[in-house]
Amino acid sequence: MAMEGLVVLKPQVRCLREEEQKVCVNNAFSCGLDAREGKLVCVTSGNSNLGSHIVKALLARGYLVRVTIQNQVDYEDMKKLMRDEEINQLEGVVVAKMGSLDNLCEAFRGCHAIFHTSSFIDPHGISGYSEQMAFLEAEAARNVIEACGRAAYAKRCIFTSSLLAAIWTGDNENKIIDEFSWTNEEFCRENKLWLALGKTTAEMTCWRKSKEMKVNLVTVCPGLLMDTSFPNAHNSIPYLKGGKVMLEHGHLAIEDAKKAAEAHVYVYEAMDYGACGRYLCYGKVVRKMSEAIELENGLKIHGLLSGGRHEALDEEIHIMLSNAKLVRLIQGSQKLSCK
Repeated sequence: MAMEGLVVLKPQVRCLREEEQKVCVNNAFSCGLDAREGKLVCVTSGNSNLGSHIVKALLARGYLVRVTIQNQVDYEDMKKLMRDEEINQLEGVVVAKMGSLDNLCEAFRGCHAIFHTSSFIDPHGISGYSEQMAFLEAEAARNVIEACGRAAYAKRCIFTSSLLAAIWTGDNENKIIDEFSWTNEEFCRENKLWLALGKTTAEMTCWRKSKEMKVNLVTVCPGLLMDTSFPNAHNSIPYLKGGKVMLEHGHLAIEDAKKAAEAHVYVYEAMDYGACGRYLCYGKVVRKMSEAIELENGLKIHGLLSGGRHEALDEEIHIMLSNAKLVRLIQGSQKLSCK
């Protein structure tokens, strides 16, 4: 019997034909070790852009996937992001409130890993992600880790943080930002960088709670996520508050949502071989004003990065980020995949 506040929307689960299971589709990511076959994992916020891509990546690797959403209406949003055959392969879709520890425990029961992507979907504009939302994001992250520790079959969590949780250090030192760098929470409050504050506080909360609950935690910190099928500017505006400063300091990085999702799965699988800690995730750093203007045009947010300047200044900005840790992990993981 479903407990109050918890609703299970059971898709029609389709068993793959034997020949489908054996196909290697000229994509190294879709092939690999047999040990993952049938292993149940859970992805939170499956109706988000990144969440849906993580679900697809896990299904492609042979995992049995359970998805959580916060409201029944979110199921319709999820169906817009995934094909019917992908929906039908899911073990289940569970409506579970992030604020309910009991809901999350039930949703995570029996899972080998929890992929926690976000507690809020599509904040609308700079004012849409508030200081209160930053607080609630941290509370939800705490619940996710505690539920993982209490109910999951294997206490593993892959937590989606953000590059924003590393770049706003609040000092003037001209140093490379890597997995050891942390955003200063007070600096975020002073400058009203609420999304950066929310991601930083949530990740720090996860690390503290994971030690208490003995949860094996890794965090992936992606840059601004881009997806040609999901180009809504309002998803980018909260991230890009302070974007001019990011650009000037060589910290404005973007990542394809599909590749970010695959990185989450690579990191999870590498946990068997000692992967741990934080992983900065990005594919490109914006290094020229012309690139910044191109990004503005694509997102229809003219002037946010360039300040309204239209001259093509092609002097390259020095990159002050390092994702070497993730690059090494993925290169090592790909050697285990089929060719």
